[in-house]
Amino acid sequence: MSVQRWFARKSIEALQRESVSHGLKRTLGPINLLLMGIGCIIGAGVYVMTGTAAANFAGPAVTISFVLAGGACALTALCYAELASTMPVAGSSYTYCYATLGEAPAWLLGWLLLLEYGLATAILAVGFSGYLASLVGDFGWRVPATGFNLIAVLAVGVTMAVLIRGVQESAVANNVIVGVKLIVLLAFIAVGASAIRPEHWTPFIPPHEGGFAYGWQGVFRAASMLFFAFLGFETVATAASEARNPQRDIPIGILGALAACTVIYVVFSAVLTGIVPYRELGVADPVAVAADRMGSPHFAVLIKIGALMGLASVMLVVAYGQSRVAFAMARDELLPSAFCKLHPRFRTPQLGTLILGAISMTAAALLPISVLGDLVSLGTALAFSIVCLAVMWLRTLRPELARPFSVPFGGLRIGRVWIGYVPVAAILLCWTMIVPVALDLIRQAQQGRPAPLIVLLIYMLAGIAIYAGRRSRG
Repeated sequence: MSVQRWFARKSIEALQRESVSHGLKRTLGPINLLLMGIGCIIGAGVYVMTGTAAANFAGPAVTISFVLAGGACALTALCYAELASTMPVAGSSYTYCYATLGEAPAWLLGWLLLLEYGLATAILAVGFSGYLASLVGDFGWRVPATGFNLIAVLAVGVTMAVLIRGVQESAVANNVIVGVKLIVLLAFIAVGASAIRPEHWTPFIPPHEGGFAYGWQGVFRAASMLFFAFLGFETVATAASEARNPQRDIPIGILGALAACTVIYVVFSAVLTGIVPYRELGVADPVAVAADRMGSPHFAVLIKIGALMGLASVMLVVAYGQSRVAFAMARDELLPSAFCKLHPRFRTPQLGTLILGAISMTAAALLPISVLGDLVSLGTALAFSIVCLAVMWLRTLRPELARPFSVPFGGLRIGRVWIGYVPVAAILLCWTMIVPVALDLIRQAQQGRPAPLIVLLIYMLAGIAIYAGRRSRG
């Protein structure tokens, strides 16, 4: 591979031509994209990770953690919206990085995105398994505990089958699921408000117990854990190649979904910690625990069904995003061509979807949810930081480009370099999310629990080997 190719950047004009000739169907409108974002955002954060964040780190102040994480995501979302309207192609932050920073940084980011999406799918599958076990338990059946999570594996398998069938059909299924789960979620908030015991909110920020256990340290650690739960708005950007009017519809989907879901997260977490003492929420199905405490068995069954549908919709959208990032990387010859080979009838990347699904199945079957959550949060925050940097870099290199949506509040020009207020603030908040996770992973390794760092190291070494191999053949 030549030095020129190593540092090559895609031109914006080439990306725009790619957005016309990629071969994928343009079937998604603003409502589809808005619901896609909501479908992905409202899932793991509500149904799985809220309980763990409250029980282990923030207590009732998990509501503050959601505000912190949502604030970082809101600023980052503005950057995504600008880039997605300028470069409406598949690949999301991977493509933006390729266009601005070059091939090698783009490969690194794309490889991290594949990890991020794949492990997020696994987390959701584990949560799905927990809620299904709780639901069948209400009918007197018991799911045997084993070291291999078969239900999670099957959940990922069904998700991949729906995606292979086609994005339009997936969008229709997602819209129905999102509608149902929103109704159930709002019902939980309304009914649960009457079951709140205010003493469960005292103290609102529990005293610090060392490390990241409670106190303000725990509030920030919980925010870093919940950060990935806002991943849905990023997934909307991966759908740019299949949006009917990406310059208009992508910003609507991104910003609308994020605003709606942040409000719901804050209210929901307040109700959840008001019903159940926060130390009892460290389970894979915290909403099921709260529903059972309400004293209405029929309503508890309804809530668990809604949780299952919610988790299913998120798995659908996250797995969709992962397959489209892999599609874009394969078109750029950074992954094997199998990942961009389309099904002759459905026009979807069938083989790539199956390969990625198999990896997610393995993670869901074997890895604990705490390990999955930390690795996903690291990848998410890093990807968001690079997107914010790409906005400033592109404004510096190509100020003349038409931008149907622009990051607000402006910035400063120091020489030719443009430094935006919003991108800089977003980067700082993203790193506020990264640091607690990194420190906690190091602390765990020092205490004899090196599994998260080992998984990350193996994954990165495998990626380097794949990239080096393709370079040597290129």
